[in-house]
Amino acid sequence: MCPPTFFDVREPKNPYMGLPIDRVRAQHQWENLRRSLEDSGLKVELIDPVKDLDDMVFAANQVFVGERPAVGKFIVPSRMRHPSRHKEVSFYVDWFRRRGYKVIGLDLKGEYLEGHGDLIWHPDRSRIWAGYGFRSTRGGVERFAAAMRELAIPVTLLELADSHCYHLDTCLCPLNNDAALIYPGAFCAAALQAIGEGFQRIHQLSREEATQFIGNGIVVNGKFITPRVTENLSHILAQEGLTPVVVETSEFEKSGGSVFCMKTFVD
Repeated sequence: MCPPTFFDVREPKNPYMGLPIDRVRAQHQWENLRRSLEDSGLKVELIDPVKDLDDMVFAANQVFVGERPAVGKFIVPSRMRHPSRHKEVSFYVDWFRRRGYKVIGLDLKGEYLEGHGDLIWHPDRSRIWAGYGFRSTRGGVERFAAAMRELAIPVTLLELADSHCYHLDTCLCPLNNDAALIYPGAFCAAALQAIGEGFQRIHQLSREEATQFIGNGIVVNGKFITPRVTENLSHILAQEGLTPVVVETSEFEKSGGSVFCMKTFVD
């Protein structure tokens, strides 16, 4: 995680952006998320925030993290669509490199790739779900998929169709190996079919729930960390044996992000 020391909204990058940030409230919300992750049994490691990099707090985006016997722990650096976010990547790459991660650099040839915002592991690490269309480009995820094929990791491409769900992590949340939470309207028909073939149980969110970032939750050790709970979500979580943990993220939602966006799993 990256503390929100310099978090701000200075440039419109998605449909949510525009309202001013309450920095004190943002810090409090971020600390609550960190505490909820630790209370769920995780160890949280921090990367130092950098002045003028106002989106660095969204730690899901700068690299993709994986592990395979052939290469050990590895990262794939992102190429962010917005120039104001380009400098974030090198700080994250250096953080992982110092901890022994192999860096798999891609020649993206002008394409874009935005880390775990658009690249989501299936819970058993058997495949990767890859969204494209608004931040990551099809060419970017295709180049990523080619690199993963060399590690025997299949990648399923999913075309996004709603600009309010500009990253895959806003509209697809695997709850376990067999079940996923999705907002159907965020996907083209072929993507919906692929998701349906990849999970035995598909739980649907409404567009209102999706734009409240309910699909941006974190599943960890029997809990579902979420910015809010609806009756629909409560029923879904009960079916899947997950306990909701509510962490308010209103300040970060002003920048188009919530709980999933503010962390990356390193293991």
